[in-house]
Amino acid sequence: MSELQVILQQHPALWIAVASMFGLLVGSFLNVVINRLPVMMERQWKRECRALLAEEDTASADEEPLDLVRPRSTCPRCGSSIRAWQNIPVLSWLLLRGRCANCGQSISWQYPLVELASTALVGLAAWQFGPTPLALAVFLFTWALLAASVIDLKTQLLPDVFTLPLLWLGLLLPILLPDYHLSLQDAVLGAVFGYLALWSVYWLFRLLTGKEGMGFGDFKLLAALGAWLGWQMLPLVILLSALAGSVIGIAMILLLRHDRRIPIPFGPYLAIAGLVALYLGEPIMTAYLGGPL
Repeated sequence: MSELQVILQQHPALWIAVASMFGLLVGSFLNVVINRLPVMMERQWKRECRALLAEEDTASADEEPLDLVRPRSTCPRCGSSIRAWQNIPVLSWLLLRGRCANCGQSISWQYPLVELASTALVGLAAWQFGPTPLALAVFLFTWALLAASVIDLKTQLLPDVFTLPLLWLGLLLPILLPDYHLSLQDAVLGAVFGYLALWSVYWLFRLLTGKEGMGFGDFKLLAALGAWLGWQMLPLVILLSALAGSVIGIAMILLLRHDRRIPIPFGPYLAIAGLVALYLGEPIMTAYLGGPL
């Protein structure tokens, strides 16, 4: 055990504060990922389509380079560069009163909400797991679920760049951490059953209606949750996600006049259920089923 880890264990409030601050900074970066990754994916798909059709790729030459680092952040409406003092997580949004300093147009609530959610969830993980390697892994778990959920809400896409690394990390943790709460067998079975559960629902719904009820990203996300939580928690995750989806979906239709013909992304509800199961899964299973399956 390192000296730093000993100090943080002796001062848990310091550890939670440092972790939460780090979560706030990462939350700011997650906003960049959420906004740019779908555009990067779309450009990549177009390049691949042009390559398959043997068309000259002239569009790429006209496009401004875009990745998670370039170009500098700008206002999406007026294009003015965002200065360093205007890019402080949460604080800048409050100082600017949620408006661009140049054009006065409103800045999306997404930015402070994602930053605050990252801060709160990382602080919760730091409090629950202490200054341990498992806590660092849960940080990654939290950030992947948060970014993937917001992207799914905005675009109805669950990028493989989140779901697949989350799946592989979940399968590796029983090997990397000697005192991990799951066996490798439970993690593998969780991944397999998680994928097959929604895959089966997808094909049954398609055979009965001729329509696609969900995307393949949902299968991969539930497989990743199964790898992290074990196959025993899958019924709880599915139940909680279906319950959350039903309640929020009905509320959106009744209160926000959401068109019921427009599909509602399922990924955010899986993410919510996965986080609830991570922290409260065992107490819930014990209270209602007498213990884990």
